[in-house]
Amino acid sequence: MSIIFKEDGHTAADAQEPGPSSDGCKSSRSSCELGAEDVDIARSAGVVGFATLFSRILGALRDIFIASFLGAGLVSDAFIAAFRVPDFLRRMFGEGSLSIAFVPAYTDCLMRHGRPQADQMANSAIRLLALVLLLITLAGMAAAPWLVHAVAPGFAKTADKFLLTIALTRTMLPYVFFIGLVALSMGILNVLGHFAAPALSPVLLNVAMIGALVIGAGFAGSEATLAMWLAVGVVFGGALQMGLQIPFLVKKGVYFWQRARLWHPALHRVLWQMGPVMFGAAVFQINTLAITFLASFLPQGSVSYLYYADRLIQFPLGIFGIAMATAVLPAFARQSIAGQQDAMRETFSHAIKLVLFITLPATAGLIVLREPIVSLLFQRGAFDQQSMRLTAGALLYYGMGLWAFSTVRIVLNVFYALADTRTPVRMAAISIAVNLLLGAALMGPMAHQGLALAVSIASALNLCLLVVALRKRLGALGGRDIGLSVSKSAICAALMGICIWVAAPWLLPAAAATGSALLPGLAACVGLGIVIYALSARFMDMAELRTVLQIARGRIQKQ
Repeated sequence: MSIIFKEDGHTAADAQEPGPSSDGCKSSRSSCELGAEDVDIARSAGVVGFATLFSRILGALRDIFIASFLGAGLVSDAFIAAFRVPDFLRRMFGEGSLSIAFVPAYTDCLMRHGRPQADQMANSAIRLLALVLLLITLAGMAAAPWLVHAVAPGFAKTADKFLLTIALTRTMLPYVFFIGLVALSMGILNVLGHFAAPALSPVLLNVAMIGALVIGAGFAGSEATLAMWLAVGVVFGGALQMGLQIPFLVKKGVYFWQRARLWHPALHRVLWQMGPVMFGAAVFQINTLAITFLASFLPQGSVSYLYYADRLIQFPLGIFGIAMATAVLPAFARQSIAGQQDAMRETFSHAIKLVLFITLPATAGLIVLREPIVSLLFQRGAFDQQSMRLTAGALLYYGMGLWAFSTVRIVLNVFYALADTRTPVRMAAISIAVNLLLGAALMGPMAHQGLALAVSIASALNLCLLVVALRKRLGALGGRDIGLSVSKSAICAALMGICIWVAAPWLLPAAAATGSALLPGLAACVGLGIVIYALSARFMDMAELRTVLQIARGRIQKQ
């Protein structure tokens, strides 16, 4: 039995279980075409993925501007450390805890009590969250010196760097107010079947930051002043992101200006889960913040190298991992409420296989082509060849954990749909402790590269612990089917990586080439990799290839 949300928020149930098809296919997802629920998830993931792709391209352009204007030194370290605070909260709220905690509760209210009560809950949540976020923003601005001490204590050794970081932190903290409301809007719209506007909203942040840099460059007399212009652009971008959600909320019938009480009984579940969800879902973000803390004790520029490498990892992570996790959460919530554990296992298997099918070749490509990629995007202006090599080193070790970064959110969403917040918290605590211990141990012999490796190892450990716990909770997860698919994907990705490694010296220009001179050769390498991977997957008759092609063509149809 499958439950599908319609645009008006009501549900339709299909009581017929999938039976054998004319070709003898059973209901197993390993041998059949996608079911109706998986079609909806794949379509939604495609919408989020393509919107995120556009956003990430602009994000890469934004980082190119930042690297070119600020380089990798005192001012860039100060801006990046200051940006870590609101960006950490953005990732935690916008891509994590708020949506994860809100979506199951909102879905439950919608299915059990109908649209009017769900609208009351949404309006109350908007009012309550706005008040809480305002208080958090004001408190954070007052506590900015202590926040900087917590995020980058090593900066205290350089007075100018420390004071600039405090000023930038205070300037950017109002962004938290806007992005928190964007995250809540995302949860509401996703449950009601709309994914595009929330996924596109980061585009406006990137446009605002690029605009601030370009305009500020004409007025700022120093790099520090230009960094302040960029900080103002962050806040303006947050306001634009929230403004984008409003017409779509109204179109879906969420009239948030209507009178509503500050507290709705259904919010009790959200607040009860918020703390554990925040901790469990934000492991990667917490680990990233922890390595910023450790990197502040390393030579100048280390924070920047890790930041730029992290930005490159966020490109495939956002397009594939976060997109699928965002699309699959409402489905998990519906299946959990309806008691459809078999459907949850099938949806989980489908999502994991599809994400790893795309993530593994992205990992191989990033690792093999890390230096020309970093050089193409960042090596200009104040960002020199030494900065490129050190950033590429961090990217190598971050890339080793991309498969874990991409899949852990899917596993987490199953636990949260089942209202189990304790298990992710326990596993998160272990992961964070391991990250800190490994980071402290590796930063001596490997400098900032050891910190990137520590994050990858800790994330892989977190994923493995969660999968073991989920299997105890749900039973068999289709491990054999998943393992077969992932093995095929890994073989295809390895073959692709080897071919690119062999071809790169012939396709790329001389080592001294930088910037746009690398673009044709890199494009050729990427194109060659896509062709080899697709042909290999076709030779192995992988269903995931057909799904990806259908998403790309926009022609997914119910079978």
